[in-house]
Amino acid sequence: MADKANTSQGAGAAPTADSPAAIRNVVLIGPSGGGKTTLVEALLTATGVLSRPGSVVEGTTVCDFDEAEISQQRSVGLALAPLKHNGVKVNLIDTPGYADFVGELRAGLRAADCALFVIAANEGVDELTKSLWMECQQVGMPRAVVITKLDHARANYDNALAAAQTAFGEKVMPIYLPANTPCTGLIGLLSKTHYEYTDHKRTTKEPDPSYTDRLEEQRGPLIEAIIEESEDETLMDRYLGGEEIDEKVLIEDLEKAVARGSFFPVIPVCSSTGVGTLELLEVVTSGFPSPLEHPLPEAYTPQGQERGRLTCDPNGPLLAEVIKTTSDPYVGRVSLVRVFSGTIRPDATVHVSGHFSSFFGNGNGSSVVHEDHDEDERIGSLSIPLGKQQRPAGNVIAGDICAIGRLSRAETGDTLSDKADPMVLKPWTMPEPLLPIAVQPRAKTDDDKLSVGLQRLAAEDPTLRIEQNPETHQIVLWCMGEAHAGVVLDALASRFGVTVDKVDLRVPLRETFAGSAKGHGRHVKQSGGHGQFAVCDIEVEPLPEGTGFEFVDKVVGGAVPRQFIPSVEKGVRAQMEKGVAAGYPVVDIRVTLFDGKAHSVDSSDFAFQMAGALALRDAANNTKITLLEPVDEVSVLVPDDLVGAVMGDLSSRRARVLGTENVGDRTVVKAEVPQVELVRYAIDLRSLTHGAGSFTRNFVRYEPMPEHAAAKVKVAADA
Repeated sequence: MADKANTSQGAGAAPTADSPAAIRNVVLIGPSGGGKTTLVEALLTATGVLSRPGSVVEGTTVCDFDEAEISQQRSVGLALAPLKHNGVKVNLIDTPGYADFVGELRAGLRAADCALFVIAANEGVDELTKSLWMECQQVGMPRAVVITKLDHARANYDNALAAAQTAFGEKVMPIYLPANTPCTGLIGLLSKTHYEYTDHKRTTKEPDPSYTDRLEEQRGPLIEAIIEESEDETLMDRYLGGEEIDEKVLIEDLEKAVARGSFFPVIPVCSSTGVGTLELLEVVTSGFPSPLEHPLPEAYTPQGQERGRLTCDPNGPLLAEVIKTTSDPYVGRVSLVRVFSGTIRPDATVHVSGHFSSFFGNGNGSSVVHEDHDEDERIGSLSIPLGKQQRPAGNVIAGDICAIGRLSRAETGDTLSDKADPMVLKPWTMPEPLLPIAVQPRAKTDDDKLSVGLQRLAAEDPTLRIEQNPETHQIVLWCMGEAHAGVVLDALASRFGVTVDKVDLRVPLRETFAGSAKGHGRHVKQSGGHGQFAVCDIEVEPLPEGTGFEFVDKVVGGAVPRQFIPSVEKGVRAQMEKGVAAGYPVVDIRVTLFDGKAHSVDSSDFAFQMAGALALRDAANNTKITLLEPVDEVSVLVPDDLVGAVMGDLSSRRARVLGTENVGDRTVVKAEVPQVELVRYAIDLRSLTHGAGSFTRNFVRYEPMPEHAAAKVKVAADA
């Protein structure tokens, strides 16, 4: 590949493509700190888009332009950086490597047709990267491995290569050999040519004889692996018979195998010196497939009927998807869009379909999620982004990626189509946010601003779920982790001018009566004129779980006038909502009104409401009140060697382990765990398993809380 002449488009106008065959959509995947963003800078510089690379430390890179990214010196969102090389437009999609922002990474996977897995020469391969490799393998996405940071003080290329081969499999093989220490060039294993870099310029020469043994040692296995992938069945026999296989034949077979996703080349790159950048670009443009070779997602009608497979045809019906949404203070909402079919034209009217709830459900009924919507909208500005810079674009064809301004209703995951032929794509699977953070505005006057800010952030970020809990009356942000929560809170402050405070999360407990009890409620007040007089006597009995509330009238002789009996029930219900022990709703009781007193003048609806509430509280003082806590069924997926540690941790959380199930080289541990013990489990599990564990949770039922735990809650309520 490295012997091909190369031409690159420089800075200025946005790169364009005349057909999908001249486009490559490439997502960069790898651990946080692996050098993905710096690699993009080197590739942009190598193709003349930038005159000099930016710096992550200085906050001057193309892809890390958000305030949070600059301050934290790491990517927190997806960013697009297009370039042109050898007549091919390459859309580089830089994604975060930190687990909290895996939602952005999955959006990048949806937009891409192939992937570069970026591994630092001074680090290993983390569990998240391994699992993402497996996901790409399941869908047959073509991949290559890039080993970066060759100039790092602790760089060890051989160790990094071995780690990648162990993590990703035997078909991961190097096609270049780093030359010199520190690395100043590469030696092509097929071409036997030394590519030397000086001041980001590449020259060629013969390899030094000292590399002969190592070159032959790695060249033989590479050729055999390529021949195994060849469609020419005679090639292996010819090779084993001693025939020297033509280099061009090997390169052609290599490129076909890469495009099929059955062979994964490893390319060493030193971003600071530019070593390997042109070799990597040649792999991307010659080996990776175009959008024409990548199957399109399934399309449906807005009514849910299958539309049938479409092709990546610029003249076909319009089908595009919003992969990222941002709000700009000057241009408003900006939608980053991957075009799968048809052509997007400026000022055209498109149909916007969002059917997230139809495909995945609404989850918690009190959560703010993506409501289904179907609307026609006119396209505003059409541009090709380079990081945060928007460069005007004309028509954008199938296979390409662009930005559309002022689509007021479009959200991440929405489908754009012709208004005369509306369609909807099933959104990609979003990771479930499992870390709850309770917040409140620091200023009471900011309630409305907070609501608007959260709605906009939820529209941009499908991994953020907003819950208005009707029982605890708290605003709960469900996030992917603490770093994700920090970015959300920073965005509220910087973009919407709302400062919020974290508060202790209240798990929605409930109260019930452990035994029967009688209660006396007397509300008598005299302050001149009409007074207040009401007396009622009730009996409270516990009911089976889930029964709810029953009110029984057994008053005889008119002790409580008929018109005031509903008032007693209303007062009891109001007190049940407030709780009788720790401030949580009372459930599953039968209240029987059997006696009382009234005054012909001073009795009223309000007085008997007060008496009913007092009677319930009195009954609670005469028996034991049990606190009920919600229990979730939790499924924890972990590597086999961590099962013991996970089960021990679950036991410390008062879990009831239900069993285990083997899934490949991993184990699913199922258990029932009180929600009180799961508040920080997303963080604790990641720490316990070094990022290798994941879990899901579903509400099962309410159960009595143990005495020692209930006592702490009651003491806190009285404080």
